[in-house]
Amino acid sequence: MRSSNPVLGRAFNQRGYAAFDPSTINSDPAALEDLYNTPAASSLRTGRMTIDDVVARTAIMFAVLVTVGAVAWSLNLGGGALMLGFIGGLVLGLVNSFSKTVKPALAIAYAAFQGLALGTISNMYNTMYDGIVSQAILVTISAFAGMLFAFKSGRIRVTPKFTKVLMTAMIGYLVLAVVSLVSSMITGTSVYSIGGFGLIIAAGGMVLAAFFLILDFDSIQKGIAAGAPESESWRAAFGLMVTIVWLYLEVLRLLSILRGND
Repeated sequence: MRSSNPVLGRAFNQRGYAAFDPSTINSDPAALEDLYNTPAASSLRTGRMTIDDVVARTAIMFAVLVTVGAVAWSLNLGGGALMLGFIGGLVLGLVNSFSKTVKPALAIAYAAFQGLALGTISNMYNTMYDGIVSQAILVTISAFAGMLFAFKSGRIRVTPKFTKVLMTAMIGYLVLAVVSLVSSMITGTSVYSIGGFGLIIAAGGMVLAAFFLILDFDSIQKGIAAGAPESESWRAAFGLMVTIVWLYLEVLRLLSILRGND
């Protein structure tokens, strides 16, 4: 079983898990009736990942992120805290992505660093554009709900072509981000500030991040179907958090450009 998500792929692509096999069930009607009357097995009974596990781990990580973010916001921390949060989040993000074993403590630490960064930068944006953070949160939640509905209803399906297009767009986006960083360091001007180019790129980044949620949902679904260990629910939650944080930042930047043009 392969995963198309780059964060979850290392775990789900390199492991084979024992999945449910209908042929192993006795065709005797009485046995089938007993099977259907048996309560649904939880991860505690099977040792396998379930959607409830993913939801619970995701909720834990976001509780940590929101708590640390609220503290960072209230303390009105500056650029030092912002850099610490982003650098710490980047390092732990890479460690969690490429680790062969799941480390819940590092996943939670990643959430804490991201909370520090998001709480600080959100306060900065809200100081410049009053109410922008609540707008960004609302748009992020709406985008998440919309992508989840599109995936569950089958309106958007993960195909090799779909994945290839997203990965190609991601590479282009990363190249542009590096060019922008170098440009800002040399000339003091980011490519995102050139006319309407910044608005187009910010909107494209938001759409790209939203579509990456589809890859997250698909990877989680495949992991559950393949019988991934319960511990992998932490990796699944981490992958979701990475994409949602990225989406929120893109929304925040897009709204700031729109508000700045008013």
